[in-house]
Amino acid sequence: MTDTHCPYCSLQCGMTLSRKGPRLEVGVRSQRNRHSPVNEGALCRKGWTAAGLRGSRERLTTPMVRDRTTGEWSAATWDEALDLIAAKLAELRDVHGADANAVFGGGGLTNEKAYQLGKFARVALGTSQIDYNGRWCMSSAASAGNQAFGVDRGLPFPLADIEQTDVCVLVGSNLAETMPPAARHLDRLRENGGKVVVIDPRLTPTGERADLFLQPVPGTDLPLALGVLHLLDAAGAVDEDYIAERTTGFQDVRRSVAAWWPEMVERVSGVEAAQLRELASLLVNAEKVMVLTARGAEQHAQGTATVLAWLNVALALGMPGRPFSGYGCLTGQGNGQGGREHGQKADQLPGYRMIDDPAARVHVAGVWGIDPETLPGKGRSAYELLDALGTPDGPKSLLVFGSNIVVSAPNASNVVSRLADLDLLVVADMVMSETAALADVVLPVTQWAEETGTMTNLEGRVILRNQAISAPDGVRNDLDIITGLANRLGAASTWSTDPEEIFTELRAASKGGKADYSGITYDRIRDEDGVFWPCPEESEGTPRLFVDSFFHPDGRARFVDVAHSGPAEAPSADFPLHLTTGRVLAQYQSGAQTRRMKELPDEGIFVELHPLLADRVGAHDGDPVVVRTARGELKAPARIVTTIRPDTVFVPFHWVGANRLTNDALDPSSRMPEFKVCAAAVTA
Repeated sequence: MTDTHCPYCSLQCGMTLSRKGPRLEVGVRSQRNRHSPVNEGALCRKGWTAAGLRGSRERLTTPMVRDRTTGEWSAATWDEALDLIAAKLAELRDVHGADANAVFGGGGLTNEKAYQLGKFARVALGTSQIDYNGRWCMSSAASAGNQAFGVDRGLPFPLADIEQTDVCVLVGSNLAETMPPAARHLDRLRENGGKVVVIDPRLTPTGERADLFLQPVPGTDLPLALGVLHLLDAAGAVDEDYIAERTTGFQDVRRSVAAWWPEMVERVSGVEAAQLRELASLLVNAEKVMVLTARGAEQHAQGTATVLAWLNVALALGMPGRPFSGYGCLTGQGNGQGGREHGQKADQLPGYRMIDDPAARVHVAGVWGIDPETLPGKGRSAYELLDALGTPDGPKSLLVFGSNIVVSAPNASNVVSRLADLDLLVVADMVMSETAALADVVLPVTQWAEETGTMTNLEGRVILRNQAISAPDGVRNDLDIITGLANRLGAASTWSTDPEEIFTELRAASKGGKADYSGITYDRIRDEDGVFWPCPEESEGTPRLFVDSFFHPDGRARFVDVAHSGPAEAPSADFPLHLTTGRVLAQYQSGAQTRRMKELPDEGIFVELHPLLADRVGAHDGDPVVVRTARGELKAPARIVTTIRPDTVFVPFHWVGANRLTNDALDPSSRMPEFKVCAAAVTA
């Protein structure tokens, strides 16, 4: 039996794996086990079935090379595949320069892989062109957190703190379906007499748990926050002492929200003024308030501004840094947090150091044993990187680790077109995903149960996944691939394939940074059920941030004045509706793994619409409808429900199709695409 953690979402639920006969089966410890405080033994159906890919016929077990002339695949040895890739990368670098090669990572990679991949891009390839799909996860919340608090950590407190607050406001989160074991905290909060507020264009199972449910027009969470702060200020409920002692910038925000009276918010958002007043009243009368945002609020061209507006509400109430209070982001991907802290993001070096900071460059280069002048600068963000592929000034090759961009990228048809113009596309994956099917070389890699490494969950808790079973013959770890290519390219520095050795190097590289892991070891993680960062050598870790100060040099938080401009694409005569996207309970992300689990229901893509809209367009439940946007169209069965706004349609993004419709407009700060709203039309 092996204690480890689930391969899916940012909860990183603890589980016990046991080998029974030819199959790998999942067993779970008792409900109150100390092994994993984040889930106390509970798992969702995805976790229970996570071992299903073991022995699957769809599992890749040998490198595959595609003939571009015929399109046919042929098996290759590992040496043949890595030699081919390294030779082409070197050729492109010699002819076009270092930025001719690009790397795209994933928020599901371990900290060790994320760290080594960032090092590989900058040292072995010398390229600035690296980013990852975590850019599409919580980057808007990260940008807002950095501006307001001086640091970005999903939750600045343990998840269980939710149970002890008075009012928890969930903005754009369907917690009950996206991370079901966490929903028990909402139930316990209500049992303790607290209130749950849910803001979402759809009445989801999370909304059904709410004491107050607000259903705004997609893309209008920002004016809701402005209107709430207007009412709090009018009621004299802002914490003037806290604001004076611990923040700056409030007066500018106070002046700007003065214009957002409830009736104006109602005209913009569709939320009744009376409901807005009810929310403000809950907050006025609460001693402890938590505001939690998720992708519904963040995946917008104004995602950063939206989060900042809700951060302003939390700061005005004096909540951040107080017990069982404050602001937090519900990270989505398993290692969306650690994946950017240690080098996959285009502008960051390990330890959450910025790549354009001379001192950061000197420190990390010293750990790597290279000249800091050889480090590249800031590269393109995720979608901008994909949009530049194969263009005259863009990369000519792309290495993809842990991401299925053909399904998950916005305006996906454009991304497929860009991939086709590359000189070399390499994909490392467990299965022949939609992206792998377009590659020149596909490399079969280990799954979570076949490898050891650390992850950083939504609380900033660094946990350890332990290998439970050997990989199938012919399959290699991503670390083996990275090291094999680095050695073939004659890269400087040292290149280990041992995860604990790499973590030791990561600790040194992060030392002194905001995300300081230098005091964390594998042994400490095992002994303490995970360790919270920042954790310098003398520290026991930091479960709760901001108790004494924020991370800006003066120790104060920043109010940031923001204005509402609306979605990048407004409804029109041709596209009169709002399209929004999201997840369903049984599937995860692009579905590359979960859609292959026979134990999980896979009903396929569908279009959710309100009965009033269905009547207007002549649609019937279960019959096909066509959704069109300016970028493409999708045909799928209608699912007619009363839980969605009549002016909105919903499509889940786990299957090919949804992201052919979504808008690639980007947030100016986070570079987050506007996944969550665009103009659409529906016909029967």
